Amino acid sequence: MRFLHCSDVHITEDYFALPLRKLGWRRWVALVELTAGGRAKAYRNAQHTLSAIARDAGTHGVDHFILSGDLTAYALEGEFRAARAALGPLASSPARCTVIPGNHDVFTPGSHASGRFAQHFGELLESDLPEHRREGAFPFVRLVGEGAAVVGLCSARSLPSPGLSYGTIGPAQLEGLAALVADPRLDGRAILVVVHHAPRTSKDHADGWHHGLRDAEALLKLLPGPRFAVLHGHIHQRYHHPATADRPHLFGAGSSTQAGKEGYWLIEVEGGVVVGGTKHRPGSVSAAT
Repeated sequence: MRFLHCSDVHITEDYFALPLRKLGWRRWVALVELTAGGRAKAYRNAQHTLSAIARDAGTHGVDHFILSGDLTAYALEGEFRAARAALGPLASSPARCTVIPGNHDVFTPGSHASGRFAQHFGELLESDLPEHRREGAFPFVRLVGEGAAVVGLCSARSLPSPGLSYGTIGPAQLEGLAALVADPRLDGRAILVVVHHAPRTSKDHADGWHHGLRDAEALLKLLPGPRFAVLHGHIHQRYHHPATADRPHLFGAGSSTQAGKEGYWLIEVEGGVVVGGTKHRPGSVSAAT
């Protein structure tokens, strides 16, 4: 079985064509990041690149497409609409596609309180085993064929300042995940857990307090060995830490649409075990070097 994993696509509207009063103060601060930080230029073609990645899913014959959050730059309605359009038919097919929110998708309290992500992608939050939900739609699970299950978690929270970007899964979702792992209906299946924030950095360290996943260790303890993988984004680097006897595979997809760093993972599952993955660039059939 084959899974395509991308992340942090950051579809970006033309913020300078929008009235400042409609942006709110958090996005005013973000304008510095867009200009001086170079984000506007880096994600100018993000929608086109995401469309190319979605087409690649068909080219590679993947069993399931996974996007681990940060679909938008700063959670504007137009950015969500553009992300949905870029995904094409995948956006309305939970059997073929899993998408979860990232911190940029709940960038303002208003976007979080109104459930803006769910307004555009709610059908992709459906669960094949809804009795294990503990916090809204999460955790949800997709049974993919006979050999795998994809579990979606939410670590994205509305935070007090735009300078903070840490994440928390929380005890309720972790309890639901533990119940899923113990469910005999998942016996014999590889379990791919999708969460936005990274449990470990590319150097295999805990991320900083202001940026990292606060309950990373609690998550990893629930998923021992190569039957399990955690698929994440948030850190804009593409890396893989292989599973050990007491820890799952960790696949960081980086930012799949960032100019000059475009790419995604193709992750392979055989016999109910995650056996590895290869990096690819959009539009390329062969693996990236």
